[in-house]
Amino acid sequence: MDRKNKSLLRNIDWSVILIYLILVFFGWVNIYAAVYDGESSEILDFSSRYGKQLIWIGASLLIALFVLVLDPKFFSQTSFIIYGIFLLMLISVLVVGSETKGAKSWFGIGDFGIQPSEFAKGATALALAKTLSSVTADFKKWKTRITAIAVIMIPMLLVLLQNDTGSALVFCSFVFVLYREGMSSYILILGAACILLFILALLVNQYLLIGIYFTLILLAYLFLRKKVRKINIWTFIIIFIGSSLFTLAVDFVFENVLEQHQKDRIEVLLGKKEDFKGVGYNVNQSKIAIGSGGVLGKGFLNGTQTKFNFVPEQDTDFIFCTIGEEWGFVGSSLTVILFILLCAKLVKMAERQRSKFSRVYGYSVASIIFFHFFVNIGMTIGLLPVIGIPLPFISYGGSSLWAFTFLLFIFIKQDAQRQELI
Repeated sequence: MDRKNKSLLRNIDWSVILIYLILVFFGWVNIYAAVYDGESSEILDFSSRYGKQLIWIGASLLIALFVLVLDPKFFSQTSFIIYGIFLLMLISVLVVGSETKGAKSWFGIGDFGIQPSEFAKGATALALAKTLSSVTADFKKWKTRITAIAVIMIPMLLVLLQNDTGSALVFCSFVFVLYREGMSSYILILGAACILLFILALLVNQYLLIGIYFTLILLAYLFLRKKVRKINIWTFIIIFIGSSLFTLAVDFVFENVLEQHQKDRIEVLLGKKEDFKGVGYNVNQSKIAIGSGGVLGKGFLNGTQTKFNFVPEQDTDFIFCTIGEEWGFVGSSLTVILFILLCAKLVKMAERQRSKFSRVYGYSVASIIFFHFFVNIGMTIGLLPVIGIPLPFISYGGSSLWAFTFLLFIFIKQDAQRQELI
């Protein structure tokens, strides 16, 4: 083994690879449990979903190895080429793609399918890193800001056209990257305020809510006028008008833009309606499965909710309820801890990069994985609306596993040779 390969092996952060392997193996165990029927239980049954997942896992390990042997500068040099390829794929799938569950987001080849939107997240991370690390890039300048936002919005809009709202929302995770690179904290505060106003607009009569805005803003102005000498009344007027228009827009969008199943999911989440046999069925059964696991769980292959298929998509979007039922609070907590450790490690690795490209890309990886894990588990336990995104490295599916493997190991490679990258 030459000196270069020895240096690579020595500098790789093996703790991140260990977490990756644990999550992938634990994911396969739970996929096996989710589809196990007691009759066909051979591990190497490649006609089953757990058998196919073994193939995806084997391929993902080859992908990881392939990425690790590439020149670390390869991805920074080809970022926009990779980004362009996946933009073309996102456009192509709208024309010749297969429709699954209402979303036209798959290329189908026999029994095999690939979802370009999963890989487009990584391609966007590369393009964003390249954009923000260019010599002329300065996030204080509007040109850099607009370019960065365009890099994120173009694939996001193409995914929305596929009717895949869940995957499109993942692109919102890049806001954390922009914040790290200099975006004003006021933008995050504004975003949080919009979310709060959105929820209030759906729970409270819109005209009553506008009256509450007026009262609160008036009281705030009268109070601050005594404390602050120079206070601009127009600031308060703009806040009132903006809040009122936003509230009216929420009502219009909810009634005229959202699909009925999307409205139903939001209303069930906010407690405005109960529909345990319809749109709320999955979440209700998922909560029952997780709650029935208790502290230590019912044991591997002993989950009754799992065994009798009470929860649809139990090996994909709702796989966390399998973990909760069979492994209990302990297994669920360990899963969450592993994801938190992984995201924390990625942020720490990103901060030690000498290359701005590597730092931006590292934050992108951490943001995407965190968004997926947080939202997936949140929707499984009924805290967030069901938007249909997988749990990284654990949910069944080749596209998801391969895309996350590419995403993660590109950064592991960048970090291992960070001394050579400036």
